[in-house]
Amino acid sequence: MTEHALLAAYPTVYAVGEDYQIVVPVTEETVMWVGVGGKNYYDDVNGILRSDTRTHKIAVSGKALDEARSYTVFWRRVNERKPYFSDLGEEERFTVPFRPVRGEELHFYHIADAHNRVDSPIRAAKNCGEALDFLVLNGDIPNHSGDIRNFEAIHRIAGEITRGEIPVIFSRGNHDTRGIYAEHLAEHTPTDGGRSYYTVRLGSVWAVVLDCAEDKTDDHAEYGHTVCCHDFRLRETEFLKRVASDPEHEYGAPGVKHRLVIVHNPFSETLPPPFDIEKELYAEWCAILKEKIRPEMMLCGHMHACYVTLPGTEKDHKGAPCPVVVASVPGKTAEEFIGGAITLTEDGYVVRFTDQDGNEKNTVHIKN
Repeated sequence: MTEHALLAAYPTVYAVGEDYQIVVPVTEETVMWVGVGGKNYYDDVNGILRSDTRTHKIAVSGKALDEARSYTVFWRRVNERKPYFSDLGEEERFTVPFRPVRGEELHFYHIADAHNRVDSPIRAAKNCGEALDFLVLNGDIPNHSGDIRNFEAIHRIAGEITRGEIPVIFSRGNHDTRGIYAEHLAEHTPTDGGRSYYTVRLGSVWAVVLDCAEDKTDDHAEYGHTVCCHDFRLRETEFLKRVASDPEHEYGAPGVKHRLVIVHNPFSETLPPPFDIEKELYAEWCAILKEKIRPEMMLCGHMHACYVTLPGTEKDHKGAPCPVVVASVPGKTAEEFIGGAITLTEDGYVVRFTDQDGNEKNTVHIKN
């Protein structure tokens, strides 16, 4: 925890596109902004500083933060917000060093399916034996969105592992879509204009973050007529087509050496009913990725297992565009968790499945 009691967790620097969104959870009402390289970036709505929130989210220039290598979070406590002469506290601040993604060999840790576990995923990442360049949170970090306090798991895991000093890539999982606060998740996590699917550029790494949303048909009784995920996926398909048709500004941009797909559900697999949805649509996603983008890895959770599926093997039912790395086991107790410690190299990558104590359960080497 930081030295400032008002901060509920360390800030988190999320990567979206070529820029960052800095998320800061707080314990009381504040207005907030971030300073980077002499420029201020505000948490505002059309020029009005937001205070009626316990999660501040501030978009900052990726280029500016990479060059500055530090940022300062500023805030004022709100004693009383009035139409005239509001009563706010003195300016407070917290400066954080930042390390952009650089270098030929890159290390990151993958966490999915924490389901409200906090300490064991944090320990798994911290004990993996590598100095991390970035972190991936790949869905179902809260157990569900029926209680807004569940979102604290996202902030605490990301904040404690990174301390706001390295970037994080975030994707939504199917459990995140469940509950009264699911429609508010975008206020507490990074999005691209409200969309939970987007692309990311971190140094030599380019990634497309996809979102399968729910894992059963929209009319399933479990959802009680509260979802329209099929239409959501149709819109996402058009997004993926646009990305695939723009290599110059996306996956084929100068300096890109690694192309990743980050998605909670390993959609190249077809699971037993009632989870066998969107066979044609997911096959189309695989084809677009395989024919145009040609990623080196698809990184997933959802299965509560750790394995790697190669294209054309038993679990590849739809024409996987690349090896599919599934890397998360929540464990039988809250004290147990297994995630993926991944190293990207010039000629491939190494996946180590490690637990909360740093024990390696298995290691897989993939050559490009």
